[in-house]
Amino acid sequence: MSYIFGIIIGYLLGSIPFGVLFTRWFGRGDLRKVGSGNIGAANAMRAGGLRMAGLVWIADMLKAIFAVLLGRYIGGDILAAWCGFAAVFGHCFPVWLGFRGGKGVSCLFGILLALNPLLFIACGITWLIVVFSFGYSSLGGIVVFLVASVLGFAIGWGVGLAIFASSLLCLVRHMENIGRLIGGTESKLVWKWKK
Repeated sequence: MSYIFGIIIGYLLGSIPFGVLFTRWFGRGDLRKVGSGNIGAANAMRAGGLRMAGLVWIADMLKAIFAVLLGRYIGGDILAAWCGFAAVFGHCFPVWLGFRGGKGVSCLFGILLALNPLLFIACGITWLIVVFSFGYSSLGGIVVFLVASVLGFAIGWGVGLAIFASSLLCLVRHMENIGRLIGGTESKLVWKWKK
């Protein structure tokens, strides 16, 4: 029963739409009506600049971190990783927004940081290299999903499966981006300190 409780709380934590809340609180309107309509950090930068994006990114990471820590407290690392998956699922399909949410990249990074900081650093460096080399945030995320899926199993099979499931969910949420990347119509990330 405690395991189910951990998963449910993980989902509810992930469902908190910080991107929508912060842009609204700071007078930047409804994030769902800006740019791509996504509720994550990349779109938050279009609404409020790099500082807004950083705030959203950190908050979205923290909700996954708290989910992982709760799972670890209840049942160890394997449950922790699956509570992290629940947070990613909640971010992608939040109950508060009619199950239409983000794409899970920041939450995945939160899981990696809470489970294994070295894995977080490796994936973070990978994301930066790809984004600064090609200019596409989505491409950086897609490569990270693949890297995390492989390296996650170095922690253990139970944890690795949860990281794989989280990465796969994020990858599925990026199918439209993949189509635009193939078609050459994907928007490049424009760094804006403020707007």
